[in-house]
Amino acid sequence: MELSEAIEKRRSVRSYKEKEIEDEKIREIIEKGQCAPSAGNLQARDFIVVEGKEKKRRIAKAASQKFIEKAPTVIVVCANKRRSAKKYGDRGRNLYAIQDASVATQNMLLTIHAMGVSSCWIGAFDERKVKEILNLPKNVRPITILPVGYSDQNPKPPSRKNLEEVVHKEEW
Repeated sequence: MELSEAIEKRRSVRSYKEKEIEDEKIREIIEKGQCAPSAGNLQARDFIVVEGKEKKRRIAKAASQKFIEKAPTVIVVCANKRRSAKKYGDRGRNLYAIQDASVATQNMLLTIHAMGVSSCWIGAFDERKVKEILNLPKNVRPITILPVGYSDQNPKPPSRKNLEEVVHKEEW
């Protein structure tokens, strides 16, 4: 699938078949996340792969989104604040690490779609609870939760604002 087609056709999917995701696909998804650009090439992001039913249930509860536990695999993309702060101080800790995790997430979503699998970007969750569930170190912050599975739905494309509404030239 061509990249522009993957970008246009990717959808957020919240319902999955009871079919495991192959380990090779999970590895490729994460590899493509690691290919994303990062501030100073520090790659201030880490990935937690969750397949255990109980952990997925607890993550779903922390996000108040029950469908998460139905996905065969859940990947939590984390910002490694310490890794970025070593070079960039507070700006690295509070911004660049989050950007690194976010751009990795987008690469992963496009890879997931291109390989015929589905996911949904989840950013709304109780961060403290997710940190506890995953036993994350102090300087690692969960940024996105990606439930990954084979879709059992075909969502329609969401509406998008016209470019004239969101593009500004030279200034606001």
